[in-house]
Amino acid sequence: MEDLSYYKEKRSEDWRVELRKTKKAKERTLMERISMLEQDAVERSQNIEEVNLGLTEEMALVEAQRCLDCANPTCITGCPVGINIPGFIKKIEVKDFLGAAEVLKDTNTLPAVCGRVCPQEKQCENSCFYTVQLKKPPVAIGYLERFAADYERNSGKMAIPKVATNNGIKVAIIGSGPAGLAASADLVKFGYDVTVFEALHEIGGVLKYGIPEFRLPNEIVDVEIENLRKMGVKFRTNFIVGKTASFDDLRAQGYQAFFVGSGAGLPRFMNIPGENSIGIFSSNEYLTRVNLMKAADNNYDTPVSFGDTIAVIGGGNTAMDSVRTAKRLGAKRAVIIYRRSIEEMPARVEEVKHAQEEGIEFMNLHNPVEYIADQDGHVKQMRLQKMKLGEPDASGRRRPIPIDGSEFLMDVDAVVVSVGVSPNPLIPSSLKDLETTKWGTIVVNQDTMQSSVKDIFAGGDIVRGGATVILAMGDGRKAAAGIHDYLMEKVKKN
Repeated sequence: MEDLSYYKEKRSEDWRVELRKTKKAKERTLMERISMLEQDAVERSQNIEEVNLGLTEEMALVEAQRCLDCANPTCITGCPVGINIPGFIKKIEVKDFLGAAEVLKDTNTLPAVCGRVCPQEKQCENSCFYTVQLKKPPVAIGYLERFAADYERNSGKMAIPKVATNNGIKVAIIGSGPAGLAASADLVKFGYDVTVFEALHEIGGVLKYGIPEFRLPNEIVDVEIENLRKMGVKFRTNFIVGKTASFDDLRAQGYQAFFVGSGAGLPRFMNIPGENSIGIFSSNEYLTRVNLMKAADNNYDTPVSFGDTIAVIGGGNTAMDSVRTAKRLGAKRAVIIYRRSIEEMPARVEEVKHAQEEGIEFMNLHNPVEYIADQDGHVKQMRLQKMKLGEPDASGRRRPIPIDGSEFLMDVDAVVVSVGVSPNPLIPSSLKDLETTKWGTIVVNQDTMQSSVKDIFAGGDIVRGGATVILAMGDGRKAAAGIHDYLMEKVKKN
């Protein structure tokens, strides 16, 4: 049994009180972290059903017991939206699963989404006492969040968060991705008349067009959105702010504040020879066609190229989503091409693991330098160059260096380029007084998310250039508080 004397040195006086239960504390630290149930790798690579199957009640109860209920819960500080993590886990421990969901929704209106796609291993779980002090696997916070949210949904007893009486003040949310949805939830709770404007025909932003159903089923997103509708949030689709209507048009309609969460929908390419060949897609286009436009069905108008060999360039989560989608669409050889080693990949460890299990081929330390097309202009080959790793760059990862004389040709039927995205330029270009960075992101006050145009606030990828779902949601919540303060001050002055 471990000597827990160091607890007394490292924790507060409150923790000393907890140590009165020394035996129980020791038992909890010795418990193994639960593993998620998953579909069989071969079977799931041939369907679009969700890979992770969740926890059973028994598994959730066991995992919840691992939480040490720290006096100073650092896991909360690691959460961008400030979920009361010990609070909801303790509800699970006493079998109050609906109560756990209620605690989650105090600060997070998309718990079923976040439980599936948030990188908890880099945020709340990375700040868990097990990780920080015991050097052991953290409490499976993400798994438990998903369990509580799924339990509530399946129970048929979905609780609608309380909202204040509508005060008649209109606020516009531009973009229905995670940042916009989080902002709309908090603003409607404050009592504002909130409308979300979405350029596409589906609500959900990147949650719908960018994340495949085997990772985040559309049904889950739809349920969370329906909850927002029941809270009073209104949605308008096929509406492009800056084109369908200008900000001045919306101001004339009575909107007194705006939150811009229009994302980073402008794909980046590598600017190498042959990149304009037919059959070369950005990951944004590829995933949007498949996820929203029925591209896997040839009866629809926007099919994507199929073939035996599909190469995906990049090493992030979007690259993993793209290559795993290609596998499910029938590619015999679905390949990741990444210029660094597998250890430097920015994708979640779980996504890399799932891809490997599903038979995805990884060609690390390789980089395309040219695409070669056939006489019809369709890509047929790519010229790859082998790489080696040098000293770390500004990102902390070792810099990839080309190896002279190492180039070779690889046959391909289609290529998906997933090397990053840039902010959607439509909003910044339609507002001459809006301050932006050289990268096209909107400059905001980091405390309030207010831009240089006083009634416009912004968050998510349009500010960060690229962010996780939960970071975007954190921006949305912070902006909602900033908008509330701005409008209340405006009311006082009038």
